[in-house]
Amino acid sequence: MVEKQIRSVCATFCIEGEYQRYEIVNSGHINTTYRVYFYRNGNVKDYILQRVNTYVFTDPVAVMENISSVTEFVRSKIKQKQKTAKRNVLHYCKTADGEYYVRTDDGGFWRCCRYIDESVCFENTDDLKVIEESGIAFGEFQLHLADYPVDKLHIVIPHFHNTVWRYENFRKAVEENAANRLQETEQDVAGYLELEEIATTPYKRQKAGILPLRVTHNDTKTSNVLFDAKTRDHLSVIDLDTVMPGLVAFDFGDAIRVAASTCAEDERDLGKVAIDLNKYEAFTRGFVSTIKNSITEAEKDSLALGVIAMTVECGVRFLSDYLNGDKYFKIHYPDQNLVRARCHLVLARDMIAHLDEMQAIVDKYYAK
Repeated sequence: MVEKQIRSVCATFCIEGEYQRYEIVNSGHINTTYRVYFYRNGNVKDYILQRVNTYVFTDPVAVMENISSVTEFVRSKIKQKQKTAKRNVLHYCKTADGEYYVRTDDGGFWRCCRYIDESVCFENTDDLKVIEESGIAFGEFQLHLADYPVDKLHIVIPHFHNTVWRYENFRKAVEENAANRLQETEQDVAGYLELEEIATTPYKRQKAGILPLRVTHNDTKTSNVLFDAKTRDHLSVIDLDTVMPGLVAFDFGDAIRVAASTCAEDERDLGKVAIDLNKYEAFTRGFVSTIKNSITEAEKDSLALGVIAMTVECGVRFLSDYLNGDKYFKIHYPDQNLVRARCHLVLARDMIAHLDEMQAIVDKYYAK
């Protein structure tokens, strides 16, 4: 049944050649992703086909309008400097009607893009070159979009990095205790409430006019960058669902949350959880060196704080989802959201202990 639907959707996207097979791609928490293979002109051509989670993205057409507009804008910027952008930005397929999406009778919303040949991504890595290159990739993404009209972007998930709102919803989840899990999480709840003030500071500075809104990716994990399989040089930023107006500090912070942690985001052994300052410096060197001439002093001073804010926010979201019955994030075992939340709480506390060191590293590469 799944394969029949995949073949039908690919046909609607006007993919040429003979269908070969598909495989499930298990990365990512939200959408369902497949890699689909076609045979054409003596070669195998790969495509990435995704069924968009419309519970999370309630207006998927707006999502695709953001994505198509941003990718074409980035493509034009790259082509001003080099002959082709084929491996440096995603290329989404269109239907015969010129749409970037396909709807199916079962309520599915699908999109398809070309697979970038000889590329790899890394869910987790200790390779400092890869981490630095991911920093450059996300920095270049912001530079390419520096003059993109921010107000034309759809807000596809309202309040996405509104940490004040996230805490309001966290309190609501605690109060409602929908999945009857509060008793086992009382210490976790208390721990996150203790961090509310520091976690909400960047958002409050933006509302006060201190920090400007820019076009931001808003999901800057290393796994959302494609790298050349041989050289490990960065190729393209991917997973653009959450491109919206946001803060530079949030893109920087969310990337560090994943790239510079000593372990996976659902590590059960909390004694292993910490910030790795070598990894932190590698990403910072790539990111800050790339964007330093395009950000304000206030933005520079917010970057390390943004690391804490994004780690706490993500942990609050995991714990809220656990209390609500695991409705938002995909889980692979029953208490995974709770494990994720506890891991993030320990990581955030370690980041706070190293805040001055983190900011000093930012200052070093901003000054160079």
